[in-house]
Amino acid sequence: MAAAKGHAEGELLTSLLRDVSRSFYLTLRVLPGPVRRQIGIAYLLARATDTVADTEIISLTARQETLLRLRARIMGQMNPPLDLGRIADQQGTSGERVLMERIEDALSLLEALSEEDRALVREVLGTITSGQELDLQRFATASSRNIVALHADAELDDYTYRVAGCVGEFWTKMCLAHLRAPTSIDRAKLVADGIRFGKGLQMVNILRDLSADLLKGRCYIPRNALAATHLSPEHLLDPKRMGDFRALYDSYLDRAEEHLAAGWTYTNTLPFTWARVRLACAWPILIGLRTIAHLRGANPLDGARRVKASRGEVKRLMAASVLAYPLPWLWKRLAGTARGQVANLRHGRL
Repeated sequence: MAAAKGHAEGELLTSLLRDVSRSFYLTLRVLPGPVRRQIGIAYLLARATDTVADTEIISLTARQETLLRLRARIMGQMNPPLDLGRIADQQGTSGERVLMERIEDALSLLEALSEEDRALVREVLGTITSGQELDLQRFATASSRNIVALHADAELDDYTYRVAGCVGEFWTKMCLAHLRAPTSIDRAKLVADGIRFGKGLQMVNILRDLSADLLKGRCYIPRNALAATHLSPEHLLDPKRMGDFRALYDSYLDRAEEHLAAGWTYTNTLPFTWARVRLACAWPILIGLRTIAHLRGANPLDGARRVKASRGEVKRLMAASVLAYPLPWLWKRLAGTARGQVANLRHGRL
């Protein structure tokens, strides 16, 4: 019985997690044992809530109700088993389908955590699902013919915190709870930089996926910022308007870059002995900066040309960081400050 349970857990946190997110699975594999399981469980459940929210073939009302029930189960507020078979049937990938079918197994992993770890996982998932619920409400009437935009930068900042900044906060608290850290570390500053780290990664996602979101009627560029440049969300459907949009778009790329700079400060504030955690942080930062560099020379309004770092670039960045890590001077040369990295990327020096 115990062996079967252990096998099921191992399968969920290895093959299934790999199937639903190959990029995060690479990060999870490098994390140290004392935090790998907790972070893996949190990610798996966050992916489940995201799948529920994003299955658009299911009615909005059904998605909202299912998300609320799943959130209540995660929070320990209700016990009846969930049947997500209807949503599972609509998934285009086997990984997402299996995750929906095995949601009770994933919830069992959460219940098996220590009380302290379970509280941290519930805290971050409560914040993430609040962001997903808000998105479903905000874009309830959105379509390619009815674009709904955020109103102001405060809403954008709130959204990036709810869906990603809170992850940096959770990651930091979990690591500090289980890994040995010197008392000299400013924990409040570390958490604040971790939040900005997460926000930066989400900003990159938003700016990269701008065209795809617009086709769904979603515009994360605030309406008041667009109006200040004599643009409307509808104008962004026309790739030829990129010239008019470029200055504003670049200002948001600058903001994402600044957040990732805080993420790089965060990474290098972590103890040098936390090599696995620092590498796990460095990879998304380097990939994010590479993506920003590509976006600065691209037209993100042209949906036919989706911008992303290539697999080759990702592999080279990861390999370079691993090779550089034992030699601090080489690590600094590779990464430098986050702003320095972007400058190097623009000139092809990394």
